[in-house]
Amino acid sequence: MTQLVGSFAEFERAMLRKRMRAGIDAAREAGRVGGRRPKLTPLQRQQVVSMVSSGQKTATDAARLFNVHPFTVARLLAKSKE
Repeated sequence: MTQLVGSFAEFERAMLRKRMRAGIDAAREAGRVGGRRPKLTPLQRQQVVSMVSSGQKTATDAARLFNVHPFTVARLLAKSKE
């Protein structure tokens, strides 16, 4: 009996996985992207990079100014140097 219940649960999980994958694929085709929205706009990102690289502000000050984590600023700076 336990094996029968287990096999039904396994089958249901496989069906759920298929439906989720189909839904995600349909959303991508419709132009929607998953994940969290960026906290900074492209203009704000550009401002952060220019302020820190020109020496007007430190990375920590820029992070406080734009209300983001300092690591976000560090990631933007690393990406801009690529």
